[in-house]
Amino acid sequence: TTVERDEPQSIRDATRHLLIEIVARNSIGPDELVSVLFSVTADLASEYPARAARDLGWSDVSLLCMSEIPVPGGLPRCIRVLIHAEFAEPRSRVEHVYLGAARLLRPDWSEGGREGRPRTPNADRSGLPVGGPASPKT
Repeated sequence: TTVERDEPQSIRDATRHLLIEIVARNSIGPDELVSVLFSVTADLASEYPARAARDLGWSDVSLLCMSEIPVPGGLPRCIRVLIHAEFAEPRSRVEHVYLGAARLLRPDWSEGGREGRPRTPNADRSGLPVGGPASPKT
């Protein structure tokens, strides 16, 4: 997700909204949460996004905040979240959530989750070409 300004309340509100969307869309209960990693772009320094998780009562979850590398032309004022959960569903059922201007990062997943992602020809349900993963991009 993204915020308009580097203000503590804006960061907490946007992060809280993103966390609520992620757990709701994926039916993740509080006891299934293991750890959460938060990253922010260098232009966000007024608040830890993890405070939003604590405000939601996530007291038994390991939280870690970090900075994104400052890539020229990268999306500004962006908050990213990576949740580790004991999730019984197959990976193909995980719904990734992109809010605000962060929708530009993965337009193929921004509307309709993974199921809305266009698949490559001869791809399995994961969207990867049949025969194995695609070669890594560097």
